[in-house]
Amino acid sequence: MCETSARSLLSKCVSAGIVSQEEIGSASLTPAFTSGLLKAEQRITAQRQLKEVQLQLELLRLEQQSTDVTNSFYLGTRCELFQMCSEHLQQLLRERPSLRQRLISPLITHSLQLPAHLHRSVVESLKLMLSFMEMLEEKISSAHKESSIREKMDMLSSSLAHLLAQATEVESLTNQLLTKEP
Repeated sequence: MCETSARSLLSKCVSAGIVSQEEIGSASLTPAFTSGLLKAEQRITAQRQLKEVQLQLELLRLEQQSTDVTNSFYLGTRCELFQMCSEHLQQLLRERPSLRQRLISPLITHSLQLPAHLHRSVVESLKLMLSFMEMLEEKISSAHKESSIREKMDMLSSSLAHLLAQATEVESLTNQLLTKEP
């Protein structure tokens, strides 16, 4: 019964000139009745596929950002940072034996376990600690340079004063010589 009503509707559309017989014949392959509907359906399908691909891309980006710190790709750079930090700390320990003694004495008798979800935070805090130590070293060296510059400026000003005193003495001696000659 549904089929007959659909046929009658299609025959009315053909007789009115809205749809041609060829378009209805090709409609058996696709669910769209006209080429305009087919193009619209294809466009909608392409847009849906594009959105799916964009969502997959966004998921991959999020996955890349939240990759576990234990991934081998990230371990290489982290290991280099740890080695630099370790070398710096070893140099500090060689220079300061009292600090070495304090660090050798155990504060806690057992080791602390760090949950996996905190690994990223520990790595980020180590990065911050390294950058803080570098900035601190730069500030200390600039403070030492500033104090040495002040000392050199004081020496330069005293040398200038001494030079000016000698210049005035030489000038007075030349005036005395010039006045005695006639």
